[in-house]
Amino acid sequence: MTTLSLGGGRTIPAKYVPVLVTACLFVAMFVAGGIRYEGFATGQIVLNVFIDNAFLLIVAVGMTFVILTGGIDLSVGSVVALSTMIAASLMTGPGWPPYVVVPLVLLVGSALGLVMGYLIHAFDIQPFIVTLAGMFLARGLCYTIGTESIPITDPTFTAFAQTRIDLIADMWISPSVIIAAVVVLVAAYVLHYTRLGRAVYATGGSEQSALLMGLPVGRTKVAVYTISGFCSALGGVVLSFYMLSGYGLHAVGMELDAIAAVVIGGTLLTGGTGFLLGTVLGVLVLGLIQTVLSFEGTLSSWWTKIVIGMLLFAFILLQRLFSARTRS
Repeated sequence: MTTLSLGGGRTIPAKYVPVLVTACLFVAMFVAGGIRYEGFATGQIVLNVFIDNAFLLIVAVGMTFVILTGGIDLSVGSVVALSTMIAASLMTGPGWPPYVVVPLVLLVGSALGLVMGYLIHAFDIQPFIVTLAGMFLARGLCYTIGTESIPITDPTFTAFAQTRIDLIADMWISPSVIIAAVVVLVAAYVLHYTRLGRAVYATGGSEQSALLMGLPVGRTKVAVYTISGFCSALGGVVLSFYMLSGYGLHAVGMELDAIAAVVIGGTLLTGGTGFLLGTVLGVLVLGLIQTVLSFEGTLSSWWTKIVIGMLLFAFILLQRLFSARTRS
């Protein structure tokens, strides 16, 4: 069963249902928040979610590529932290200029992803094990640079970080949102209009079938982990704009937030099915949960994790149900 009947002869493809559910959940949360809290139902609230979670969105884009192939990347949070430490340490004092530091950081993140992807493919090791090792390696490298938070005081870097881009009706965004939007658009083009994108979906759908079709499964696996490493490094740069510091404890647990955003967005953990629009919606849902809790004011921040956990259970169950119906 590849479609879902809506009655009246109308149907929608089953693969779109999780994304639609996520979109409906976001709208319902936004409407409920607007009813309960004064000043909640405004465009700036949505923009603030993007501003506060631009770095997570970028990391989640890279994670989407990996999960679509049926893999997992547990190293992304540590690579984000390492990126902030490298950037902050190199720009300390007279330091290096940002236009040299940022490309270097992106190169380091991409190289780490490339190495992990090569190990996964060449030695046929489970991605969980390789990226777990990468997680410990990157987090350990943070503490070889320094154990304390390193402030970023470079004038060019801080000026960019504090820039506001004014929109209509007194609304505004930060440059980080523009960076995240560009990443999403480029990634969507790659996934849906390039050979790499088709190979990513085919590899996640059935690796054996992809091999029989002559698709470069090995190169695809290496590519998606390289992309994830690049996105993690870029997410680290954007987090540096947000925090104006580098710290080895930045982004602890971000790999779980990224996975949660991708899954809540409707991408199957087994690979082969999912959309970047769903990932964007997943990040928005996570960000809106935090916003609701901040407006409530009386609930612990740990309720964010509780709600995310319940949503994950619900969406994994939804995926299982629709997978079973599709096979039937």
